[in-house]
Amino acid sequence: MAAEAALEGSQPVDLSQHPSGIVPTLQNIVSTVNLGCELDLKAIALQARNAEYNPKVCTGAKSEEQSKLAARKYARIIQKLNFPAKFKEFTIQNIVASCDVKFPIRLEGLAYSHGAFASYEPELFPGLIYRMRQPKIVLLIFVSGKIVLTGAKFREDTYTAFENIYPVVSEFRKVQQ
Repeated sequence: MAAEAALEGSQPVDLSQHPSGIVPTLQNIVSTVNLGCELDLKAIALQARNAEYNPKVCTGAKSEEQSKLAARKYARIIQKLNFPAKFKEFTIQNIVASCDVKFPIRLEGLAYSHGAFASYEPELFPGLIYRMRQPKIVLLIFVSGKIVLTGAKFREDTYTAFENIYPVVSEFRKVQQ
């Protein structure tokens, strides 16, 4: 948990891992688990408290550990409802993180200069969509300097993607008049 606290900003940032000095904050972890048995969704929805009709996806966790714990708790609830559930094949499917570079960005210039990776249609969506190839991450970059990173299976990929994009967005820093 100490490492997690450091990542949430309560301790100094390790500049050897995060040269920009900014650590993206994990916003959501999506994971799946195989319970190894058929589920009667109606029985579960009727018997379990706070049940939703999506039995395989665990979303909303802020860390991989929380996601796994939530999936384990779900498996235990299913077992208590007399299903022969097992906890197998737990997999992180998607990690969403966000950060703020704290300066405005010229999205038009960025889109023009990085046309192979970037798409920017402000009439349809206010952010620039940047599809990074390595790591394979999609970044939503907003003129405000806020950035959302999605599509990672490992938190390190979100950090690598941000460190890759930081010099690019710095190049397109909007100069205040």
